[in-house]
Amino acid sequence: MFSLLAATLARRSVWPWLAIAITLAAVTFQLHCQGRLWLCSCGRFFLWVGEARSTNTSQHLFDPYSFTHVLHGVVFFWLLMLFAPRLWWSWQLWLVVAVEAVWEVIENSDFVIQRYRDAGVLGYFGDTIVNSLGDIAMCGFGFVLTRYLGFGRSLALFAAMEVVLLFWIRDSLVLNVVMLIYPVECIERWQAGY
Repeated sequence: MFSLLAATLARRSVWPWLAIAITLAAVTFQLHCQGRLWLCSCGRFFLWVGEARSTNTSQHLFDPYSFTHVLHGVVFFWLLMLFAPRLWWSWQLWLVVAVEAVWEVIENSDFVIQRYRDAGVLGYFGDTIVNSLGDIAMCGFGFVLTRYLGFGRSLALFAAMEVVLLFWIRDSLVLNVVMLIYPVECIERWQAGY
């Protein structure tokens, strides 16, 4: 009886991970169909690029904007605790990965790339596939971290990370959303360093 129950749980626990793998394969295929490059056109590969406003930003695995994707995971965890608290955590993780994958496809559409350029992100041509997969991984990391930290500590983490990003790269998740929806000229000048 116990072995049957254990086998059933083991089989059931494979499905969310399989769903995550399929989601990652699907987003990779879609980004490739959108014309996204696998790697930076510079011909090199870096795990980390520390400059927020360079031609290497969004072209390698991680960059300062990767931290905004961690915050996506934090927010998605909070939302899932409100709307789907009883859903098994690995299925919640799949939902987070799926939503972030959809965002990566939207973020790399011509329309959104142009919106970022209009908001003052000069020379932005979208993410490489590797960078998009890194962003999805960071979002998943943010979800898992928030699950561990709980609401209070994750709220403190969110606020601290927003402040650090504002001072470090003159951008943050909240500012990024504001500038994408409604670009503000004085914020644009501040971000450009004027």
